[in-house]
Amino acid sequence: MLRAPLPCRYNKRLGRIRILSDNVANKIAAGEVVERPASVVKELLENSLDAGSREFLIDVEAGGRRLIRIADDGSGMLRDDALLAFERHATSKLSDVKDLDAISTLGFRGEALPSIASVSRLVLETRSRDESVGTRVEIAGGKILTCDEMARTPGTTITVRDLFYNVPARKKFLRTEQTELAHIASLVTHYSLAHPDKRFQLVHGPNELLNVSPVSDLRERVYQVFGSQILKDLIELADVQKDIFIAPPSLPPWSSVSAQVEDEREPSVHHFRLRGFVSGPQVQKLNRNSIFLFVNGRLIRDKLLMHAISAAYHNLMPPACYPFALLFMDCDPEEVDVNVHPSKTEVRFRHGSVLHDFVRDTLRNALTAQRPVASIGSAAPAAGSPLAQPGAELPFSDFTQRIENHQAWDQVPSTVLSVPPTPVPAAALGDAPEFTLHRPPSPPRRFDFTYDAAPIVTDESAAPAASFGAAQRTRVPDTHGSILPAGTMLEAPTLEVLRDLRPLGQIHESFIVAAGRDGLWIIDQHVAHERILFEQVLRQRSAGGVEMQQLLMPIVLELNAAQQIEYDRIAAEMNGLGFETEPFGIRTIAIKAAPAGIATADIERVLFEVLEIAESELRRASLDELRRGIAASIACRAAIKINMRLDQRKMEWLLAALAQTEYPMSCPHGRPIALRYSTREILRSFHRI
Repeated sequence: MLRAPLPCRYNKRLGRIRILSDNVANKIAAGEVVERPASVVKELLENSLDAGSREFLIDVEAGGRRLIRIADDGSGMLRDDALLAFERHATSKLSDVKDLDAISTLGFRGEALPSIASVSRLVLETRSRDESVGTRVEIAGGKILTCDEMARTPGTTITVRDLFYNVPARKKFLRTEQTELAHIASLVTHYSLAHPDKRFQLVHGPNELLNVSPVSDLRERVYQVFGSQILKDLIELADVQKDIFIAPPSLPPWSSVSAQVEDEREPSVHHFRLRGFVSGPQVQKLNRNSIFLFVNGRLIRDKLLMHAISAAYHNLMPPACYPFALLFMDCDPEEVDVNVHPSKTEVRFRHGSVLHDFVRDTLRNALTAQRPVASIGSAAPAAGSPLAQPGAELPFSDFTQRIENHQAWDQVPSTVLSVPPTPVPAAALGDAPEFTLHRPPSPPRRFDFTYDAAPIVTDESAAPAASFGAAQRTRVPDTHGSILPAGTMLEAPTLEVLRDLRPLGQIHESFIVAAGRDGLWIIDQHVAHERILFEQVLRQRSAGGVEMQQLLMPIVLELNAAQQIEYDRIAAEMNGLGFETEPFGIRTIAIKAAPAGIATADIERVLFEVLEIAESELRRASLDELRRGIAASIACRAAIKINMRLDQRKMEWLLAALAQTEYPMSCPHGRPIALRYSTREILRSFHRI
């Protein structure tokens, strides 16, 4: 207990330090916890989840400014607890300071309810299963007005009206009704994804924005929320688990513990579990708003995990682009510290580097196994289409139009995985160059990709049986009786079919056109060869023998001061990747050898490309990232160029070599290698289905 200050005979003036009243303190806490209506929904929803609720009804009006009501079927509160809950730092989730080391609940500080009640008109209606009657508490501006008994079912309902009515300065900073509603909708949506076994219903006035029933797994919940269109571009991480052993820290030399006892100490075991969905490299977002992370069921933001995701897509996606990710990390509560930020959205991990590598490697392995391919999209449905109605399976373009252009990291529903191409005016087409198909001489055919035209039949059972290689045909229900191989439209497109493609020719002697069992393919010959050479250089570097070409005359380069510093730092790695360089005076180096395949005129350009990497970017790059950056520059200069004619054998070799690469989805700089125009899309374009 604080004591009153002792009087000082030498200073008769009053002190300047004073203790704030509870009213002012609660409003200050509200400024940290309650930023906008979505913050109120977050705190109340997390309390309901902690109470063991299985059904949630969220009702809002005017974007949450006028009304926020959350009803649940949780454990409820006793009468005394209902009154005590509005005292600052009153909580049922902590009892000792040791509990802070292993927090397993979403809420724990006891600041949410008093902070919300201090800036709104709040009504709490609750009933515990241990009591026969419920309790109703009414508060306005932090002052309790009434506390009465009431009849109700077990559970809790909290109604918040007129948010920030007594803090007009805070109310002025709220955005439009649509913006605030978008934040609430995104928040509820993503907590519904984190808890697929619970029911969530979000209502805004007369409109029902979300209504999902309990399902058995996360995939079904993703289908409920986003529909089947988005699922096609997602890769599922099906409950990847890993036990990591951490050796105990070594004891200092002055420790009294003997060396034998120190050796007998057992390493600690840490269990991590990762599940969720990520998009392929063909889905490229311009910001991180499409990355949603949950740790032990808590929606968070974390630079460590963000960097791990970016590292997984390194050399698969351009540096300024990001994937869509919905990831759930489960670990021991002792592994994560959630007591970092008042809003509990930032966390710290005890073994961050271990967790970083686990997430990066898991995502990278999933991308390697799936090998997703980018498809040439079809037109979006019209505005009056049933797909554009609320509750329907929304394609990406419709989802973007409904909620977009909101910048908050943890509430923006940036789940749109692709953007339809911008229509090109007809006048602009007149200036476009004419595309011609260069067809090389026809070699002996390796595969039979032809299929006979099916007769038009009206009876499904009367369709004649046919064969398509080893695949059995099945009938596609359309008005023209077209017949396709079984599974052509149902299997997710991957790049596993590269080895079966048959080159047809080139467009502008730059893009290879190939036919496959599942449609038409267009391959960028330069970036395809770039990916092949990139992985070849890395393999040779790991084996310790990159192919080199000795130069007849050394190339002497003059460097500035900054380039000289960078060269001194990466010289060993460059020599390991096929260069042979040595100092040749002040800020001058001599190149005696270079990687095989690079033209002599490009050697100087490759070296300067590596040295011109921004200093800040290079300093924070790992050795592996630096090695990949140098290998990417080497591969780019040595690869087949555009406007280069290829004969049939070279095109076949290029596709076969690309199929054997580890990541045939994109070049080292992130550009897509192949585009697929599926048979279904071709038939739809010709109005045959």
